[in-house]
Amino acid sequence: MGKETSQGIHSTVSKSICKAMRRDYMSSGDRFMNQMKALAQGKDVVFTIENPNKEETNKRFIRQKVSGKNYLNSRKGTFIMKEVQ
Repeated sequence: MGKETSQGIHSTVSKSICKAMRRDYMSSGDRFMNQMKALAQGKDVVFTIENPNKEETNKRFIRQKVSGKNYLNSRKGTFIMKEVQ
């Protein structure tokens, strides 16, 4: 018989490290900058914001979808400074 190959169902990184890395990224400004960059490219983005309706105590946060095409159309005619790299 041939060699047995892994099916790739197990991770070599511990779950707590993965969770910590995700928590850091989600709370950093990098995530917001990546979302804005995606919008500038015309991609659809979902923002998570605090629920403005304080009566809905079971929904502390809501997801707000933003269409990339609509965003680009609203930005037409406005001056945008290019990034220097």
